[in-house]
Amino acid sequence: MSDGSESVEMLQEVKQKESVVWGQTKSFLAGGFGGVCAVLVGHPFDLVKVRLQTSAGQYKGTLDVVKKTIASDGARGLYRGVAAPLAGVTPMFAISFWGYDLGQRIVTSITKPEGKLSISEISAAGFLSSIPTTAVAAPFERVKVILQLQGQGKVPEGQKQFNGAFDVVKHLYKEGGFRSVFKGSAATLARDGPGSALYFATYEYLKKSLTPEGKSMSLGAITLAGGTAGTVMWIPVFPVDTIKSNLQSSDTPQSISQVTKGIYRKGGFKAFFPGLGPALLRSFPANAATFLGVEVCHKFFQSVNL
Repeated sequence: MSDGSESVEMLQEVKQKESVVWGQTKSFLAGGFGGVCAVLVGHPFDLVKVRLQTSAGQYKGTLDVVKKTIASDGARGLYRGVAAPLAGVTPMFAISFWGYDLGQRIVTSITKPEGKLSISEISAAGFLSSIPTTAVAAPFERVKVILQLQGQGKVPEGQKQFNGAFDVVKHLYKEGGFRSVFKGSAATLARDGPGSALYFATYEYLKKSLTPEGKSMSLGAITLAGGTAGTVMWIPVFPVDTIKSNLQSSDTPQSISQVTKGIYRKGGFKAFFPGLGPALLRSFPANAATFLGVEVCHKFFQSVNL
């Protein structure tokens, strides 16, 4: 009898492990789909933000960037550099939501909550999600920033115009190896650690507040919670994002402190917030699209009993 009992226990343990792995796989796939939705909605706003952050004095404001970009490259110019985030954001968001799922499991194993995780525990899980995400986010954002700035007089004299994301990666690797490709990783983590903590905590809090007890969350509630989470996240971490963009677009080796001092010398505290308007304009629709994509993907898995 004991052999039979042990076999049942082993089978249950295997099934439990398979359930955990499949749960994380679903989070990975849903996050990737949400990331694609975010890029398609938010890339033009992001391009405007980066150009305002790194081209001080060249543009009068958001509308001026849009007008000059369309005059130079047509409407497709607003999607300059989109290949890098499309290729990078899919795994980046996939890893972020997988990391958040894993972070929740880690926090649960440590705190052993009786019910659902508290806001502080969700924040901790969100912070943990940023660690693996940075490994993908940093190099892809480095490539994206370079491609977005191309053609603005930001390319050093004598340097060729890049044909796309892979051309940039090849050039960076040839120039300085993996260190050049991953330039700005520390700044990316400094932005995404606290940013992700606030992002997921805000979303989960609003999701709970907007959903009546015992009822499914509506698309409107997902849109409001996701969009608000993205907007709230940006405000405190925006100065770090400005430092990151300048660091990644620089052709000379600089530390975070050197870049920070350089930005402050040029325009004081205000200089850390150029492009905040388009970033906030982008945040709501892009992050609403992200969470809509994620939740719709999870609903699909449920509908087909996966």
